[in-house]
Amino acid sequence: MSGSVVGQSVQELFLGSEELPEQYIYKDGEVGALVLPLQQIPIIDIALLLSPSLQQHQQGLNNLRSALTTWGCFQAINHGMTSWFLGKVREVSKQFFELPKEEKQKYERQEGDHEGYGSDIIFTEDQRLDWTDRVYLKVQPEHQRKFKVWPQLPHDFRDVLIDYTEKVKQLNEVILKAMAKSLNLEENSFLKQCGETNMFARFNYYPPCKRPEFVLGLKPHADGSAITFLLQHHEVEGLQILRDNNWFKVPIIPEALLVNVGDQIEIMSNGIFKSPVHRAVINSDKERLTLAMFCAPDVEAEIEPVKELIDESRPKLYKSIKNYVQTYFQYYQKNRRAIDAVKIKT
Repeated sequence: MSGSVVGQSVQELFLGSEELPEQYIYKDGEVGALVLPLQQIPIIDIALLLSPSLQQHQQGLNNLRSALTTWGCFQAINHGMTSWFLGKVREVSKQFFELPKEEKQKYERQEGDHEGYGSDIIFTEDQRLDWTDRVYLKVQPEHQRKFKVWPQLPHDFRDVLIDYTEKVKQLNEVILKAMAKSLNLEENSFLKQCGETNMFARFNYYPPCKRPEFVLGLKPHADGSAITFLLQHHEVEGLQILRDNNWFKVPIIPEALLVNVGDQIEIMSNGIFKSPVHRAVINSDKERLTLAMFCAPDVEAEIEPVKELIDESRPKLYKSIKNYVQTYFQYYQKNRRAIDAVKIKT
């Protein structure tokens, strides 16, 4: 089960040798063949968060706080995006990964850069690689978009992504305000810390694998964002969340967006909201495509626990930090949590 992976996409590996390259293999039951229970992740009706009815609005805030203090994530429904539009987002993603190798390579990630088409960045020789190809693009602020690595095919890829970005940006603001209000804070408490929101889109392509028990699409990690929005595949499961030291399958609701807290909101909320550890497993005969949208504070913004959430019973748990995402990428590839570096040791 060994071989070279240099210069190859995971898609090519799947179509090529029957052997799994050593760099992808998890041994000793780390992936596990255990069938995990299907959990009903909390469902949050975004319409309640926007309701003019005080009773409905408060019910929405209570539901949100409960979801984020227990699971750290929820399935968002009534978020303002139609089923047709979400289908279009999924369609342009699928069409890109179906393009010939030569076309996809036009948008290849350059050395030292995270943006573009490719697979894992290799930092160390003994690094375990994810069974996934991706397109990673900074989509917000607008003036920082690197269109040279944005696919030109399919022809509507860019327009659809820009439209999706704008819709998620608005939803991100609604949820950040509701998160603050659910903790009895001024509604802009988190938004003020974030400054101008940085947004990154990651289109994930998980090819099937004949030996899925030996690979992971994404290694266990929590996100370095403030909030992450995930558009799941419409029918193929793969996302799992760690809770109480057990892995749970995340069910698919085709028209919902899975929203999860990232490390930076865990820091700002002084640990009240939890950034969940999650992973992606691979199917033996079906491909899976997802789109993650990461919303993060401005790199120059200093984030820290909101002062109103610090008292004698709950002291400050995290240090102040700038540009957390940079620290996060280094820790992720080492299979370590970046948030541990900013925890205040007691």
